[in-house]
Amino acid sequence: MKLFSSVFTYLILFSFTSFGQYYPEYEWQRRPAKSVRMDQFLLDSAVSVAARNENSISRDLRIAIIDAFSSEPDFEILGKTRERGEPSGLIIKDGYIVAEWGDINRVDMTFSVAKSYLSTVAGLALDQNLIHNIDDKVAKYVWDGTFDGVHNQKISWDHLLTQSSDWSGQQFGLYDWADRPPKEGGVDDWKARELHEPGTHYKYNDVRVNVLAYSLLQVWRKSLPQVLKEEIMDPIGASTTWRWLGYHNSYVNVDGLQVQSVSGGGHFGGGIFISTLDHARFGLLFLRNGKWKEKQLISEEWVESVQLSSQVKSDYGYLWWNNSQESWEGVSREVYYAAGFGGNYIIIDNANDLVVVTRWIDNSKIDDVMRLVQRSIK
Repeated sequence: MKLFSSVFTYLILFSFTSFGQYYPEYEWQRRPAKSVRMDQFLLDSAVSVAARNENSISRDLRIAIIDAFSSEPDFEILGKTRERGEPSGLIIKDGYIVAEWGDINRVDMTFSVAKSYLSTVAGLALDQNLIHNIDDKVAKYVWDGTFDGVHNQKISWDHLLTQSSDWSGQQFGLYDWADRPPKEGGVDDWKARELHEPGTHYKYNDVRVNVLAYSLLQVWRKSLPQVLKEEIMDPIGASTTWRWLGYHNSYVNVDGLQVQSVSGGGHFGGGIFISTLDHARFGLLFLRNGKWKEKQLISEEWVESVQLSSQVKSDYGYLWWNNSQESWEGVSREVYYAAGFGGNYIIIDNANDLVVVTRWIDNSKIDDVMRLVQRSIK
């Protein structure tokens, strides 16, 4: 009887590990490298590269932001900042933690990684039919003047999500032309520039991403942090420590309530403040095609769509990057990732059942880390 019980237990465990997929509860299980078919030496080498090559930006992120962006006309930090920690990260294989470094519970700014969270809120709006079609003109949903004018009326949700809208205007005191302006010319030239037809020209621009966040707030009719918390972060077991912030002047009236319109990054302060562990849970959700345990939190169709290249930029889709052009030499072309200023990454590798999260890594070393991690898989 005892032998039968042991065999039965073994078969149950074998069945789960062979055909099921592990999802962490409150405590995230750890596994040694060899138990998930990884080479320990190469895995340790990847961790060493990530931990020892800290990004050069100041740990005082107000200074780092000013150093990076103060050349922009009338630049001002409008949202909260926080002194950052040391490099940290996680490597998740088959759902289990196989490597970690630094303080993975520390809450830090994450800059443009927030764009991929914002993309997720847009995907949820499509899933729930709050937005009927990705190619719908945003002016059909946001009719308060934000998309007035011959040019802005042409902008679709697809254009905003691929950063190809060339939206023109001012929001919360920030002008689109003042965000990462051309090196040549001056303010008068930038203001008078010829606008590109929406969908034909890629330009990385936080003001326009914030217009997307504002537009999604108008669609959801409640704060986007609340949407993200209820629809994604609570169901995946994220901690209560993350925050998504806007600017001191980005409060708007939503059905009689003052609600903060959040930012899609930390360019002007604000954005998502979050731990490495919570990033990893979010990454695992995408690795599992939007499913957490038995519940589909966001559609597989949306998860698939964010991995695709946009028409205007082959290594960029719906506010996620991809490696289709092998910018990370020697790393699988199928990898896609969220990326933010200062060396913040959430990397999804479907082929190898991997999630890699790094904080504050030297950007020139991220491909070295990924090559070592992928080579470590037997």
